[in-house]
Amino acid sequence: MQVTETLSEGLKRGFTITVPAAELAQKRDARLKEVAANLTLPGFRPGKVPVSLARQRHGEAVRAEVLEQAVSEALRSVMEERGLRPAGQPQVELVSGQEDDGKDLEFKIETEILPEITVPDLSDLSLTRLKAVASDEAVDKIVADVAKRQRTFETVEEERPAVQGDVVSVDFVGKRDGVPFDGGTAQDVNVEIGGEGFIPGFAEQIEGMKAGEEKIITVTFPENYGAEELAGKEATFDITVKALKKPVDAPIDDELAKQLGFETLDQLRDLVRKQIEGEYEQLTRLRIKRDLLDALATKTDFQAPQGMVDAEFEQIWQRVEADRKVGQLDDEDKDKDEDTLRADYRKIAERRVKLGLLLAEIGRKNAITVTQDELGRAMRAEAMRYQGQEKEVFAFFQNNPQAIESLRGPIFENKVVDYLIELAKVEDKEVTPEELSDIPPADI
Repeated sequence: MQVTETLSEGLKRGFTITVPAAELAQKRDARLKEVAANLTLPGFRPGKVPVSLARQRHGEAVRAEVLEQAVSEALRSVMEERGLRPAGQPQVELVSGQEDDGKDLEFKIETEILPEITVPDLSDLSLTRLKAVASDEAVDKIVADVAKRQRTFETVEEERPAVQGDVVSVDFVGKRDGVPFDGGTAQDVNVEIGGEGFIPGFAEQIEGMKAGEEKIITVTFPENYGAEELAGKEATFDITVKALKKPVDAPIDDELAKQLGFETLDQLRDLVRKQIEGEYEQLTRLRIKRDLLDALATKTDFQAPQGMVDAEFEQIWQRVEADRKVGQLDDEDKDKDEDTLRADYRKIAERRVKLGLLLAEIGRKNAITVTQDELGRAMRAEAMRYQGQEKEVFAFFQNNPQAIESLRGPIFENKVVDYLIELAKVEDKEVTPEELSDIPPADI
């Protein structure tokens, strides 16, 4: 095999590689013998099919297979001999030898390589771990919300208008230009005055109505309404109020706890407190990880492969465009023009790529790996997100190795982060839940 370097510019490398025709022919013949040995044809005993017949039937497929294998092996050999690591899928251009004409196989490859990364001095890592405590007031609020969901409603016997908090049982007919539309008619629908779940303006216009009263209201469907033919459109509803019900709050006591499967109210409160603290711990983890990555970002003094940055930017930009389409851009981005937005998010993409490469190198140098048990737990956690479809999810992972690899990355990153947090000097600081939740944007 003959190798000529044609490009060495930054992280870009190019080579012209020649594989002798005789070497290819030897590999084709060996592969055709394997194919012939496994062919089953009428009139021939197993393993006795002539190679000439195998060449006649499968010669083109074998030639393509050997070419692909030769390119792959040559590329791997070139990278290993020079101590290079590809940063992405190389571009391959066949020059000659792809036809069965006896010529040497010659092809060109161009690829980006991963930069040389020197793990920086990490002895000066200093982090602050913010922590918040679940207050009695926070527990009280959650328990009160739980009790509210357990409340009952009793029919209002007196004649009075519907007020905030009432549930009104109504029949309605929705119309566009005086004509009822599909899905716009229903009976005995409960509408909570001041509640959510209906078209904006619907429940508000029912407030003040009495049982037996009829009324025509006008509403405008939201722009992002699920039914495209109604999104952003105005419609009327013929409303008939059939009954009023008022809420009866469930007492916050041991009886409430028993309805929810606990023995005492204290047990319910203990669970709520643990859930709140679990959420705080996730925020604590997010904050210290963010601070760690900000600290590491100052140590990424190497060039990022442009192809990796481009790919990361495209993923980010797709989400930005989707958010912009539905009017959900972050406040700090709303007034920026597209060129500024693109520049900002390209910096974020470059930061992510550099941090990913640095974390990978730290993990490699410190023999941090992802075990099969950890991958198994991640697959089970993913399957639990699809209740009733667990078998299908596991089958998907078994049949798609790349899907399993998509789980490996986050596990590996978190293990490296844990290693670095253990290595760092960490100071614990108690803060309010509001301070803990106020996560600043990443430094770019």
